[in-house]
Amino acid sequence: MTGTLRFLGATDTVTGSRYLIESHGRRVLVDCGMFQGYKVLRERNWRPFPVEPSSIDAVVVSHAHLDHTGYLPALVRDGFRGRIHSTRGTAELSRLILADSGRLLEEQAAFAYRHHTSRHSPPRPLYTEQDALDALEHFDPHPFDEEVDVAGLASRFVPAGHILGAAQVHLDVEGTRLHFTGDLGRPDDSLMKPPRALEATDVLVCESTYGDRVHPGTDPEWLLGEIVRDVCSHGGVVIMPAFAVGRAETLLLHLSRLRARHSIPDVPVFLNSPMAVNAAEIYARYPEEHRIPAAEFEAMYRLATLVRTVDDSKLLNLRGGPAIIISASGMLEGGRVLHHIAAYGNDPHNAIVLTGFQAGGTRGDALRRGERSLRIYGRDVPIRAQVHSLDMLSAHADAGQILDWLRTASAPPRAVYVTHGEPHAADALRTRIDRTLGWEAHVAEFGETVELSPTTGPAAEVRPPATPAATAS
Repeated sequence: MTGTLRFLGATDTVTGSRYLIESHGRRVLVDCGMFQGYKVLRERNWRPFPVEPSSIDAVVVSHAHLDHTGYLPALVRDGFRGRIHSTRGTAELSRLILADSGRLLEEQAAFAYRHHTSRHSPPRPLYTEQDALDALEHFDPHPFDEEVDVAGLASRFVPAGHILGAAQVHLDVEGTRLHFTGDLGRPDDSLMKPPRALEATDVLVCESTYGDRVHPGTDPEWLLGEIVRDVCSHGGVVIMPAFAVGRAETLLLHLSRLRARHSIPDVPVFLNSPMAVNAAEIYARYPEEHRIPAAEFEAMYRLATLVRTVDDSKLLNLRGGPAIIISASGMLEGGRVLHHIAAYGNDPHNAIVLTGFQAGGTRGDALRRGERSLRIYGRDVPIRAQVHSLDMLSAHADAGQILDWLRTASAPPRAVYVTHGEPHAADALRTRIDRTLGWEAHVAEFGETVELSPTTGPAAEVRPPATPAATAS
């Protein structure tokens, strides 16, 4: 009997990464992400996991972002008792991200209860901060390139760029070399080093976040300077929603370089994300993974006033401009940035700068598409501020960069499964791989099962998605 790979997430969406490997009666889950964006996706978080959590022997995590780790607290709460394997950097960042996620979910449920903004009575969080802390006790951190026994499967973490600790995941499943890109970083990223070249593999699971586009060639630092100079000259506030891990550091790096050249005015810069402040200390401990010398790292954080308390965060909404506020979350799905949008979004002298990919169904995506009213904490907030989208700041490889990375393989994989992309992006990357490289690629479907045979090709491996009733066990 051969091993199998089942796609339980990151199909038709960039969120909810979950891949189940079954071999010799053991189950290994690669990534355990939270679904985000459209309501139909978010509702998947509340359904029972497709297999009984207690039946999973181990989890392997590619990196710390919530779309790859955010369901782990629920999985542990509901019965998973195995180990969660990750790189050292991912384990450290997950301590920040998962605890913060649980705390934020509790706060959102409490707010909904106080203000009667939920149809549920009482509203409850997907999981709690304590659930997250319990899940963190299951982490086993490992260095890159060390062979790890994961429930009987030989596994290795390979550098992926993207953010600190991010890894490609390579596993041997009954003689089949199975490789996951995770979230693939850029070769030209200003913060992180490039991903390692693709090693020999039989079956590749490839992300496609930007599979339908190429990052603009505009220098993000130049464009950022243009926006800041324009808004601050009119006394406005520049709000930069940013992922607290990775994007906040990139923005501070560009702003500190602009300030050092006197290319932007000497206005206050506020980093309103305790998690981003703590993440900086972790980045400083892993200089081998990023490009920033220690002296410049220190300069980045001298630039900003670090906002830690809720009261200080509220005061930012009263002080006005000129000022720059960097705050999470990057897709406007929660966090302190929503209060800043509510306070400053109705003034055309201000600006909201989107700094990366905006998943469909998120508030960030609505702004990017031109919506000028956002539903925030139960009320409609008009948006008259300028809205800028700086896609070139993304930490994901674009379509051309993914193809260049694929070309580094010593031989073509027998099968490529495209995941972690909106439908158009995933299919566009599939087409590029087929027509440019001549490799057979397939866009994975939710619930689809693939037989991991060392001899068969993709046409023989694909089986139809399981029905909902058949996915439970």
